[in-house]
Amino acid sequence: MNLKKSLLIIILVLVIDQISKIYIKTNFVLGESHEVFSWFKILFIENEGAAWGTKLSDILPISESAGKLVLTVFRIFAVFGIAYWLWDIIKKQSSRTLILAVSLIFAGALGNIIDSVFYGTLFDESNGQVATLFSKEPYGKLFYGKVVDMLYFPLIDTTWPDWVPSLGGKSFRFFEPVFNIADTAISTGVGILIVFNKKAFPKKEEEAS
Repeated sequence: MNLKKSLLIIILVLVIDQISKIYIKTNFVLGESHEVFSWFKILFIENEGAAWGTKLSDILPISESAGKLVLTVFRIFAVFGIAYWLWDIIKKQSSRTLILAVSLIFAGALGNIIDSVFYGTLFDESNGQVATLFSKEPYGKLFYGKVVDMLYFPLIDTTWPDWVPSLGGKSFRFFEPVFNIADTAISTGVGILIVFNKKAFPKKEEEAS
C-alpha cells in the first residue's frame, strides 16, 4: 500500500468521524438518545478522560484540570509517534496489512485529538441545550476539549436470574461502552494487528548460505 492510499483511508475516517461528532453536538442535548434498533442506540455523551472515561486525577494526586492537560499532551505525542511509524513502514514498503492497520489507528487517534484540542474553543455547553458551533461563549479553552461519543450497542439488556449468587435480580447489560468512529478505527486497526499478525509482520525468509 502506498502513501496516497494510506492518506485516503486517514482522510475518509477523519471526515466521517468529525461529521458525525459535529452533527451530534449540534443536534443532541448531552445525555439524549435515539433508538435505531433495540440493540443499537445513538447516545450522546462527552468523555473528558482516557478509555472508559478514566481520568488521570482519579489515579494520580493532581487536579482534574492538570490531568486533562497532561492527557491531551500525551495524546499529541502519541499521534506524532504513530505518524512516524506509519511513514517509516510505508517508506520500507511493509506489508499492506500493517500499513492498513496503522493508518486506521493513526486516523482514530487524530480524530479524538481534534476533539481534545479544539472542541473546547469551538462549541458552547451541551448540558441542557444543543451546542452551537463557533460559539462566542465556548465551554472551554485550547487543549481542554471533551471527546464526543455516540455509538451505543446494548446487545444484551436483561436481569440476572435469581439463582445466581450475589448477582440474582440485578441488571446486566452487554455491551455498555459508548464510543465513536475514531474509537472504532483504532479498535479495528489493533484487531487487524492481533488477528492477522503473521500477515502484518511476515518473517523474511533466510537465504540458504
